[in-house]
Amino acid sequence: MGDEDFMRLALAQAGEAAAAGEVPVGAVLVHRGEVIATGRNAPIAGQDPTAHAEMLALRAGALALGNYRLEDCELFVTLEPCAMCSGAMLHARLKRVVFGAADPKTGAAGSVLNLFEHAQLNHQTQVQGGVLAEECGAALQDFFRQRRSTQREETRSAHPLRDDTLRTPDAAFDGLPGYPWQPNYLSDLPSLAGLRMHYLDEGTHGQLTYLCLHGNPAWSYLYRKMIPVFLAGGHRVVAPDLIGFGKSDKPKKDSFHTFDDHRQNLLELVERLDLRNIVLVVQDWGGLLGLTLPMAVPQRYAGLLVMNTTLATGEQPLSAGFLAWREMCAKNPEFDVGRLFARGNPQMSAAECAAYNAPFPDRGHRAALRAFPPMFPQFADSPGAEVSRQARDFWGQQWQGQTLMAVGAQDPVLGLPVMRNLQEMIRGCPEPLVIDNAGHFVQEHGQAIAQHALGVFAPAAVGYSRS
Repeated sequence: MGDEDFMRLALAQAGEAAAAGEVPVGAVLVHRGEVIATGRNAPIAGQDPTAHAEMLALRAGALALGNYRLEDCELFVTLEPCAMCSGAMLHARLKRVVFGAADPKTGAAGSVLNLFEHAQLNHQTQVQGGVLAEECGAALQDFFRQRRSTQREETRSAHPLRDDTLRTPDAAFDGLPGYPWQPNYLSDLPSLAGLRMHYLDEGTHGQLTYLCLHGNPAWSYLYRKMIPVFLAGGHRVVAPDLIGFGKSDKPKKDSFHTFDDHRQNLLELVERLDLRNIVLVVQDWGGLLGLTLPMAVPQRYAGLLVMNTTLATGEQPLSAGFLAWREMCAKNPEFDVGRLFARGNPQMSAAECAAYNAPFPDRGHRAALRAFPPMFPQFADSPGAEVSRQARDFWGQQWQGQTLMAVGAQDPVLGLPVMRNLQEMIRGCPEPLVIDNAGHFVQEHGQAIAQHALGVFAPAAVGYSRS
């Protein structure tokens, strides 16, 4: 028998692993041309992190030969061995290792590192990769494709789709640059009435929680450059997608969207997740809504990071810039969201710009994009104006936390003049951090802002205690 014959036997073992719900990796140990042991992945069944296919084959082979030295043996495995298995192979003094598919994430036979190439070791094992690589790789790809499909079906079953609502296909979000985080969903908040709301929830619980609220026409992807900085600082990050945006459900009718309902969604989300020591991070509609939240439960909030937004009290006439934006949205309801971001952020890649379009594959998914511009509280009796005036009084008279204001200076609608006015409303708000080359979507320059925030909102500065 040749290498391919033995690898096909290993593939059969991989198939048995897949049937048992394990990652399909199989191994065959050959002694002087005869198969003496086989192994298949079994860490789940055995609750054993060392139960890789190679390890099980080595153990069985050592028992069969009555010797832990396997000097005349060859091991055939469908996937490039990891560091643990490679170390065991070297200790066993295998003559030769043959693998199928490369493993670019954990492979220790050349992909990530190569433990077999070190001449300082007292034994050298020959290594050959790529035998039936396509078939071995296909087995893994099929397994993970099926598992993703199953997970998606379970998600759909747990959060059934309302008849008056659309849901962007999960595939639209595959492979987005800079957005590696796992989704979380809620559909049982009272105000959601069965709608599925998506949110990111990353990092450790116990220090600060950065609650990042996006605006229109963005979604939680907007914070992808800031989230890693907050996480590296040891904090928790929660970033929801408003209903109608991102991975959240999208009601078909524009009339669904109201200021009060979106605000209530966020209040209930904070309560359900029991968020504490919150640093409220807001921009655009994330600020229009978010700035009205802390007065309801001020004990939950420790800091405010506010960027290119305002309080819509209905007392001032709308700016020419906002009126132009609203008119553009009305005349061009199918405007290209990615192109909008690219216009003010030439540093963004085409893939990043396209990611902002991902939630909105067609007109039916864009009700929120149409509804939000006219939803802005324009008059004193407009929905949302009264609660915004109450929020203004809270920020000016009762706010006790730390504040950081960051402004994209190139924003023609909510730029420095508007933010200066907001600064005067917020008790203790220091001079803003001005990002000269940033526009409305200042988070696209957010890494430096987030780094600055770590110093402003240090746990000691907000009275955080481990007790």
